[in-house]
Amino acid sequence: LEQKGLEKGLEKGLEKGIQLGEQRGLEKGRSEGEREATLKIARTMLQNGIDRNTVMAMTGLTEEDLQRITH
Repeated sequence: LEQKGLEKGLEKGLEKGIQLGEQRGLEKGRSEGEREATLKIARTMLQNGIDRNTVMAMTGLTEEDLQRITH
């Protein structure tokens, strides 16, 4: 009886850990996708002659971010 309780507890803990890992993975993927989209938009803005300060204000990117996408 005690052994079954331990097994059940381990099983539930494992399931919860898997769910948490999947959730974190989805959140990380979504965040990375949003960042890539923001960088692409900023690159296009710069290519169309929009000044760097405006691009930074509109996208929330830093000067360092803009330097990375223009080199």
